[in-house]
Amino acid sequence: MDRRSVIKQAGIAGVLAAGVVPAVHAQAAVRWRLASSFPKSLDTIFGSAEKLSAAVKAMSGGKFEISVHPAGELMPAFGVVDALQADTIDMAQSAAYYFTGKDPIFAFSCAVPFGLTTLQMAGWKDHGNGRKLLDAFFEKYNFRTFSAGNTTTQMGGWYRKEIKGVADLKGLKMRLGGGVFGEAMAKLGVVGQNMPAGDVYQALEKGTLDAVEFVGPYDDEKLGFNKVAPFYYYPGWWEGSADLEFFVNLKKFNTLSPENKAILEAATRWAAADMTSKYQTVNPIAIKRLVANKTQLKPFPKAVMDAGFKASMEVFAEHEAKSPEFKKIHQDMRAYQRDQILWNRFSEFPFNQYMNSVKI
Repeated sequence: MDRRSVIKQAGIAGVLAAGVVPAVHAQAAVRWRLASSFPKSLDTIFGSAEKLSAAVKAMSGGKFEISVHPAGELMPAFGVVDALQADTIDMAQSAAYYFTGKDPIFAFSCAVPFGLTTLQMAGWKDHGNGRKLLDAFFEKYNFRTFSAGNTTTQMGGWYRKEIKGVADLKGLKMRLGGGVFGEAMAKLGVVGQNMPAGDVYQALEKGTLDAVEFVGPYDDEKLGFNKVAPFYYYPGWWEGSADLEFFVNLKKFNTLSPENKAILEAATRWAAADMTSKYQTVNPIAIKRLVANKTQLKPFPKAVMDAGFKASMEVFAEHEAKSPEFKKIHQDMRAYQRDQILWNRFSEFPFNQYMNSVKI
């Protein structure tokens, strides 16, 4: 069995556990730079990039190294796609929906309102048409993607005042992740602002913002949002999951040896799985702390959910009418989702429904 097969079949965990290092020493050393759109303080998200870097170095015996840089160190948080196009960086770690100003199709690679769950997103990208369709689109921006980890279903954000109905959203100044979600919220009267996570606390504290959505209990607590906004709503209907990604410069990727390409893919999968499982572990503990510290946890009223769904479907229809490519990707995702919803009726939903009703 050749070394490439060892990497692909054993995966990074097996390679590291067995002490197997690919025989890449005869190759020239590869030194890449990765720019993240996230601050180092977010050990969940930024930690995924650090895991990737450590894994690539270990699996290559130090012959392939990726230095990791937090938002603002090499460039602004939202400057990574332009940098990839200009060939000034080798990789980025970001959320694709930050870049819907370039094209709304970007959102499908991360999250769209009433979209896919974590498992569904992984299935659509890895075994459906998702990654194939999206990477074909991203070619014009000079990058391809690998998952960096999924946040799982997100929360609905922090609010300085209670949201009792749709009318309470009108005129609300809110930090939004961007994308078609922002357009849907605009139909409900929300004034959306897209800003890096590190800038949000001060804006919320000063009243420049009335509300903020970011990720979930663990990250939100780290960023201190509970200190300046008492109401915490759920669920984040705009992010049934959010798939963060490594954007890899296509020109640089194509220069890698087959061994280094296999190492990079194996390392991204390991880093992504680690991030997702970490969120699953730390969020329940964080939500208990927040509630103990007087956070008022509330579900969105059904009228708000219904209005959000209606507005979102209108936005999708508007973009479909303007872009055949948007329509193709959206319709493919929804076809996949319909099958998943059908299967879920007989699998996770009844199981979770029962487990939520009993004491363990």
